[in-house]
Amino acid sequence: MDRLRENEVEHFDMDGVTVRIMSDFEPTNPRTEWDNVGTMVCFHRRYQLGDKHEFSIEEAKDEANRIEKQGGIVLPLYLYDHSGITIRTSPFSCPWDSGQVGVIWITAENIRSEYSVKRISKKIRQRATSMLESEVKAYDDYLTGNCYGYITEDPEGNQLDSCWGFLGDIEYCREEATSIAKYNAKDLKEKDRKFKEEHYA
Repeated sequence: MDRLRENEVEHFDMDGVTVRIMSDFEPTNPRTEWDNVGTMVCFHRRYQLGDKHEFSIEEAKDEANRIEKQGGIVLPLYLYDHSGITIRTSPFSCPWDSGQVGVIWITAENIRSEYSVKRISKKIRQRATSMLESEVKAYDDYLTGNCYGYITEDPEGNQLDSCWGFLGDIEYCREEATSIAKYNAKDLKEKDRKFKEEHYA
């Protein structure tokens, strides 16, 4: 619990139940634990980034060119490395601590399968591109530690509930925690009512 308290972002009371919003110090890696439609191919001398692959840099370039020629989508990946790392699909302003580290792609075949279409329209391409960008954003949240969880406690400090893995969305974590805390508070009141009926009636 001490380690958890060190990672506390905020806490508040909800009908007598304490809600603690925490930084998730063991976040889920979205590239290994989620079902992704994009393939993230990265190369870095110090970090193991993106998806596992066996491409050389030249092979990855050739594959990316092939995918684009066949109607797929390939987006560049840029890494900024300074007191931590962050990744995105557009260049960073600092040329010294950043640069292209790889690509993320989706083949035309996988686009058709994902959206159940035979023809890849401009709208479908935009949706697929946004999906790849969302995957990169989720991975960036993981790399930067923008991951949260919550714990609810009764008035004596006993843990009632917890949930982790809110990647990049502290507001959603807060909303879920509040909802659970309301349920916990209602449950505690009901247990207290039954206890009094059984022992003081």
